[in-house]
Amino acid sequence: MYNSKITGLGYYVPENVVTNDDLTQFMETSDEWIQERTGIKERRWIDPKTSDDSTSVMGAKAAKIAIERAGLTKDDIDFIVFATLSPELYFPGGGVQIQDLLDMPTIGALDVRNQCSGFIYAMSVADQFIKTGMYKNILVIGSENHSGGLEKSTRGRGVTVIFGDGAGAAVLSRSEEEGKGILSSHLHSEGKHAKELALIGPSTGRWVDTIIEENDPDDTSYYPYMNGQFVFKHAVVRFSEAIMEGLEANGLQKEDIDMLIPHQANLRIAQFIQKKFQLSDDKVYNNIMKYGNTTAASVIIALTEAWEKGKINDGDLVVLAAFGSGFTWGSVVIRW
Repeated sequence: MYNSKITGLGYYVPENVVTNDDLTQFMETSDEWIQERTGIKERRWIDPKTSDDSTSVMGAKAAKIAIERAGLTKDDIDFIVFATLSPELYFPGGGVQIQDLLDMPTIGALDVRNQCSGFIYAMSVADQFIKTGMYKNILVIGSENHSGGLEKSTRGRGVTVIFGDGAGAAVLSRSEEEGKGILSSHLHSEGKHAKELALIGPSTGRWVDTIIEENDPDDTSYYPYMNGQFVFKHAVVRFSEAIMEGLEANGLQKEDIDMLIPHQANLRIAQFIQKKFQLSDDKVYNNIMKYGNTTAASVIIALTEAWEKGKINDGDLVVLAAFGSGFTWGSVVIRW
């Protein structure tokens, strides 16, 4: 059986910076209120007036960087795994748009809809394809355009202040080097809590004609809903479980972690996990302060930034972990 190794990383975020003070122009909030609860100072939102960015376009931009850094060309990629909750189209998914945007051969494209844990799931899927020998180089992307679907008002501030736009990509390649690359991945779900963090409609259960017919100004079903405290309480538990599961599966201890990349859901969650595992600041990477929560893109953007800054080196033990809507959660353990 082969091993899967990350050979290229890249990320892209829109140029448009939206600060907490900017948000006060159209909702009742404050920089102090947002930072105290989330740790976020600013985020990137696509500006439709000045940019042609979209979920797939951003994903393609990040992918080009990752492919180049892997020393490959688009024609070397055998398969695409694309994670997002915000595709341009209800169907088809964004994976095929990546294939078109990058002018790739007619390779397969798979979409993963696991929201905040989307990139963890996508990496696990790609890992299995490579380990079995089916593919040699797989492009794994996480990309989100949240700003196009947020309720930018005081009523929606509990969700809107948190989320940002952006994309990240990794090239996962076949390797025969033992003990390097992805050591294991661990995936979980608990669907009974699905509606605690969800977007109810439009959907086949509440389609556009019903929403238009009712024409209810108080209908919020087509905006994201989050039971913040409930999600927070579950997140800190599931994050810890997923990290420990990954370590124990490989006979490792928390002291062996060289870099933890948590999903950038809330800085307070990451700080809680860091304290619980007794990790120093140089062993946990957070960038939610400047990008907000970019859902399926957050782990890969943070991983790429940490690597670019020289915080991840050959032989390091890197743990990726995420929790989010579904509820779904998981971890990936990597020996760099």
